Amino acid sequence: MTTVVYPGTFDPFTNGHADIVKRAAALFPRVIVGVAANARKAPLFALDERVALAEQALEGVSGVAVIGFGTLLMDFIHHHKARVIVRGLRALSDFEYEFQMAGMNRRLDPTIETLFLPAAEPDGALSSSFVKEIAALGGDVGPFVHPAVKAALTAALR
Repeated sequence: MTTVVYPGTFDPFTNGHADIVKRAAALFPRVIVGVAANARKAPLFALDERVALAEQALEGVSGVAVIGFGTLLMDFIHHHKARVIVRGLRALSDFEYEFQMAGMNRRLDPTIETLFLPAAEPDGALSSSFVKEIAALGGDVGPFVHPAVKAALTAALR
């Protein structure tokens, strides 16, 4: 049974992230959404909050687990006996960074593959940063995130 990991900071988890997870779950029997602690990015939400929000957004999606981690991605992957890293791509600009990261991960462990899934058309410009900025300025983020994420953003940015 192939286990794949979809890693990210997910601050916050968006409908674009959910789309990538659902599509990966249709291809693989087990998908782990690895929520990275990533203190360097100074996330708005604590790790446990980001895990809980992703779990709520993915409720009912079969074969998916959401797990927080603060280790090297390769250590997380080995711990969960995964074989594939799933990465979403929104635009060509994402590809260059993701390609470099995939190359570095391959240097760390050549047995782990990286699979790129392009964003669905409506999510091509969607990013967690844009969602936070829209919410901070009082805009409606309802079309971009799960209702639980919208409520958490509203509460956090008051």
